[in-house]
Amino acid sequence: MWSIVLPSLAMIAVTYVLARFSFGLFLPDIAVSLDLSEADGGFIGALAFASYTFALVVSSRFIRHFGQFNVVLTAGMSAIIGMLGIAFSPSFPYLAIAVFIAGLGSGLASPVLSQVAYAKLPSNQLDQANTWINSGTSIGLIITGPVVLLFSEHWRLSYLIFTIIGIIVLIWTARSISSDQNKMNQATQISNWGSVLASAKYLLVSSFIIGSSSSIYWTFSKSYLTSVPFTTANENIVFWMVMGIAGILGGLAGGVIQKIGLTWSHRLALLIMLASPIILLLPSRIAIYASASMFGSSYIFLTGLFIVLATRIFQSFPSLGVSLSFLALGIGQSIGSFFAGKTIELTSYPFAFILFAAIGIIALFIPVEKRMAKGKPRRLNGSV
Repeated sequence: MWSIVLPSLAMIAVTYVLARFSFGLFLPDIAVSLDLSEADGGFIGALAFASYTFALVVSSRFIRHFGQFNVVLTAGMSAIIGMLGIAFSPSFPYLAIAVFIAGLGSGLASPVLSQVAYAKLPSNQLDQANTWINSGTSIGLIITGPVVLLFSEHWRLSYLIFTIIGIIVLIWTARSISSDQNKMNQATQISNWGSVLASAKYLLVSSFIIGSSSSIYWTFSKSYLTSVPFTTANENIVFWMVMGIAGILGGLAGGVIQKIGLTWSHRLALLIMLASPIILLLPSRIAIYASASMFGSSYIFLTGLFIVLATRIFQSFPSLGVSLSFLALGIGQSIGSFFAGKTIELTSYPFAFILFAAIGIIALFIPVEKRMAKGKPRRLNGSV
């Protein structure tokens, strides 16, 4: 199992964090170097989300037509080319194009790596494998933290380092994942999208709500910390790293799900995630790092749970379920970030954090395991 999990985990770290999320950490220094306005930075951030969304939408079709091996290579290459482009960007247009290319890899990686796990591993290892692969986001957070601390002003060098890491990971992954299709078969087509969406409705609704509720933490937790008097810039980076270290615990999701079931795993992780922004408001460094630990571990746990549920519903083509779930999650985060910013502007950070935690409570009442009540995963037929 680990011969597939470890390189796949590393690919998630590269595509999600090094190539996509790290841009926000370096944006202040990039903006100074390239004379970018706030609007320029916001536009580029939106491009990263747009490329991620586009890749999620086309990933299943790409996997079916080009094969999982080629799509894995495409995900890695887009991240590498994008990061290299960022490192050498002389101005706003070049930077925007590079960030767009870099963002494509994250949208391709999760769906195709879930398909790789399905093709390469026995069914009794799939839950644990998928949740450990998903925890690669945490590894990426851990890597970027020290780089930002040491080289925040040297962002071009940082992206060159990230590019080298990306090349090593891509070679490792390509050697570990052969080009044969194994369990990929022709029962990976659908003709009735209404039936498909109906079978995944609880998964998609939960993904959307949790994306919306978590968006304020991802987008504004660091901004909030800069507004309180007892934290420093370096402590904010440590906050990011603690979130990543704790997220590794999310890799345990597969084992927990097997022990207590999807429903209770979902509720437990969700309660921890919803408590994290409340804890963040307490005037204490211990509370801040406790909050980061709670959010990092629970968020990675929940996204891993979504992957497990998606692979069970779409048994013959799990990448489609993962694409739909992460698309709903991303749309929720995009909409949530917009309204979170407006809420903070009109009220205050504490009120906004509490409000978005309350919104997440809705997801506690979603019967995520109901689709699995008869114990038979869905198989797909028809044509895409």
